[in-house]
This record gives sequence, structure tokens and C-alpha cells, in this order.
Amino acid sequence: MNLRLGTRASLLATTQARTIADELRALGHDVEMVEIVSEGDLTQAAGTSLVGSATGVFVNALRDALNDGRIDLAVHSLKDLPTAPAPGLVIAAIPGREDPADAVVARDGLALADLPLGARVGTGSPRRISQIVRQRPDLVVAGVRGNIDTRISKVHSGEYDAVILARAGLSRIGRLDQITEVLDPLTILPAPGQGALAVECRADSPAAAAIAALDDAHTRAAVTAERTLLAELEGGCSAPIGAYARIDGDRLLLDAIALSPQGTYAIRQSAEGDAADGAALGARLAQNMLAAGANSLSDEQSPQPTAAQLNTMGGAAAPTQESAQA
Repeated sequence: MNLRLGTRASLLATTQARTIADELRALGHDVEMVEIVSEGDLTQAAGTSLVGSATGVFVNALRDALNDGRIDLAVHSLKDLPTAPAPGLVIAAIPGREDPADAVVARDGLALADLPLGARVGTGSPRRISQIVRQRPDLVVAGVRGNIDTRISKVHSGEYDAVILARAGLSRIGRLDQITEVLDPLTILPAPGQGALAVECRADSPAAAAIAALDDAHTRAAVTAERTLLAELEGGCSAPIGAYARIDGDRLLLDAIALSPQGTYAIRQSAEGDAADGAALGARLAQNMLAAGANSLSDEQSPQPTAAQLNTMGGAAAPTQESAQA
């Protein structure tokens, strides 16, 4: 089958797309790479920024190219995709996942715990900010823009003492040698879907069957649990959210955390269930977290949690964890 694969022109995006193209070629398909330029790419090149989510602009540009027939499939970082399905499109494959952990790139080979008091740490992720300041409230956490190499260069230039990035992205573009610490994903929980790729196509496309051969059942089960949890929490909670699911035999284990913006309050819970039904597990854990008060964490000035909610909230210490089993 002849397939046109859409990708952004960035190093990370094209590297991810080439991985998928190579796997499809190994299955006997002809694959043509098609670069899709979005408004986000143009504004980044001009040194300006978008109002709103640039990530959303990049995703929409690829989806527009799918819908109007310019391409047959698109490769996304799964954590960038909205949890709501796109009309007429389907995620035909979720290949095997890279390590979903966050990683530290710091000056002098330092780990997060070894950074000096008041060190300047760069990240644009509210989830990372909330969890990092919960571990190290003395750090100055500041927003940082640019691609992976641009962010790393800000450490080498001394603008930042460290930046926090997804290990998966560093691995894909050959920058693992820059990492000074890989953060335990059960300590700093990753974004739902982090480390996984999504291969999307039109629901009625004959390419869907070819793409489905790349699907990894364990990865799909894990990220389905994480993204279902995120979707359920987004309905009543605007707090930063981290989630990490993994397979243990025929069981699926899921840990999740919702935090106030500055990490003052957090609700962390875990659950396990049948590996064949990640959606049910994610939905159940999300409802447990909402019942525990996750919808009251979006504002540091929100009313104080009830005594029952405090059973699953932490202060400066590590958050209390509750478990639920199917």
C-alpha cells in the first residue's frame, strides 16, 4: 500500500514519524513523508508566540491534512492529543511505549535533590511545576520555551540551572547523554500518555488496517487507563494531573495525582484492575479522586478541604496514597 505520512518539520516530530515509516516499510508498504506546516511553526520561526495552545495548533494542522486528503496518516505524541475523539478520525495504532519518565538536564551533572537553594529550573508544564515545588519548595521554577535543544542550551549558557524534559523525547533524538537524572515515575508522575505515540488516520481509510499492525496491546491498555482518568477529571477538575499505568501479569496498575498549582495540596490515589479494561480502571480511579476533593485543587485560595478529603491530601510531605482494587 502507498501511504502518505504527515509530520511536522521539527527534529523530534520527523524522528518519530521516520520510526513509524520504517516499521510500515518493513511490513511491505511504500511510505512518503509529507511535512505539514502550521501557524505554530510559522510563529515559532518568526520568534513570536501563539495565543493559546501551540500544541493544539500543531495537532489541528495534521488533522486538517488528514480530513482534506493530503495525507493518509499522522504521527502524534499521544500526550499532546485531546482526550475527546476527533470526528471522522481514529487512533489506529499506539506502538510500544518509550520510558514515560521525566528527566533532569542540569549543570555540573546534578540531580534534582542536589541543586543549590534557589536554583532556577525551567519547565513549561504545570504538572511538573506542582510536583517539583512539592519536592523542593526552595527552587525557582520558571517557564521555558523552544525545542529540546534550545531548552538544553539554556542550561549550558547558565540561564537555567536545570530543565525538566520528557526522557522519551531525549531518547528519540539521541540526547540521552544530556540527562543528569531520570525521575522515578512513581515519585514525579508523568503526563497521561507520555512516552507513547499515536498513529491517526481517517476512520474510513483503507490504511487503518495496515496501521493497526503496529499497535501494542499493553501500551494501549496503559495509556487508555491514563487518558480515561484525565478525561474524567477534566470534566470537574482543572488541577495539574499526572498518571502512570503499567501491566503486571494480567493486572493493570494505575497511580494518579492531582495537585494545586503550587503543590500545596495534592490528592494521590492508586488502583488496579483487569488489564483488558483500562478505560474502566481509569474512570473508576478518577471518580474516587473527585469524591476525595480533586475538583477543589484548582485554586490555592479555594476553600479548605474537609476532614474526609484531608485523608488523601498531603501538605509539604509526600502525599497520602489510597488504593482500590477491582
